[in-house]
Amino acid sequence: MEMHPNELFFYYIPTHSIDKQARAYARSISRHVHEINIEKEKITSTGWKLILDMLNLRAKDILNKSHPEYQSMIAGKTWDEEGWLNILVKHPYLIKAPIAIKQHKAVLCTTPTEILKLN
Repeated sequence: MEMHPNELFFYYIPTHSIDKQARAYARSISRHVHEINIEKEKITSTGWKLILDMLNLRAKDILNKSHPEYQSMIAGKTWDEEGWLNILVKHPYLIKAPIAIKQHKAVLCTTPTEILKLN
């Protein structure tokens, strides 16, 4: 992923309140924010792998384990890395927080101010 030094990529779900708050912080630290609504824009398994590598996390680490669909479809089952990536591709709304990327650094914004770590 080639980026301009001031570009910030913000992967989010517009209806979630924490995402809205983090989005406002994103705009405060960069004039060049690329907003990616993960409910509308499909991210490939390769794209998710790149994001996870930058976060230094596994797919299951960024999923909301309290979400009813996680509980009914995913919990208690064993998945390999490809399986977890496919879950993210098919059910991106299960991520627990927005993700911000700037200058090859990424942060999972579990609180809106987490994004300030990229500044």
